[in-house]
Amino acid sequence: MPGAAVILLETGRLRLRRVVPDDLERLVELDSDPEVTRYTSYGEPTPRERYEREILPRWFAFYESTPLLGYWAAESRVGDEFLGWFHLRPDRFDPGEQELGYRLRRAAWGRGYATEGGRALLAHGFGPVGAEKISARALARNAGSINVMLKCGLVFERDFVWPEDVLVGRSEEERAGVKYSITRARWLDLVGRGAPRD
Repeated sequence: MPGAAVILLETGRLRLRRVVPDDLERLVELDSDPEVTRYTSYGEPTPRERYEREILPRWFAFYESTPLLGYWAAESRVGDEFLGWFHLRPDRFDPGEQELGYRLRRAAWGRGYATEGGRALLAHGFGPVGAEKISARALARNAGSINVMLKCGLVFERDFVWPEDVLVGRSEEERAGVKYSITRARWLDLVGRGAPRD
């Protein structure tokens, strides 16, 4: 069973902390918005039972095995409003890399939170975690997430197709994705010249 809501890091406006069991309702609500899941599960909600039996136990396991990596609830530092989550975790497809991702409530869109949290996790990844390369992926049609990747300093690496077991029942065209990434050397260069700008 996970412990207290340990804070990973804070930015000017955000607090990233460990997910706890009490977050279940917030996560189910987040995934019940078809616009939020439009580019992850084509608008299909994540069943509560899947969170209880599969997703949350996997997220909690990260904290035990890799305390600096995993999934992190995102809250506003003013008012403690739940905004969604970010992750920095071992890449599922390219061993040796870390993968950056996020999912935010629609009310949090367009306010720069994704970029702010993403940049903070890149600094965390290339700092305490000691990553050499961090990647991010999105469906090729997800212009919003691609724009966040660019604002965070990631560059296009390649096109790919999501496996059928990730996007079940979708055509190859519907599973078309893009991978963006950034190396430690590029990040240090960007930081040396001033953080990536909007």
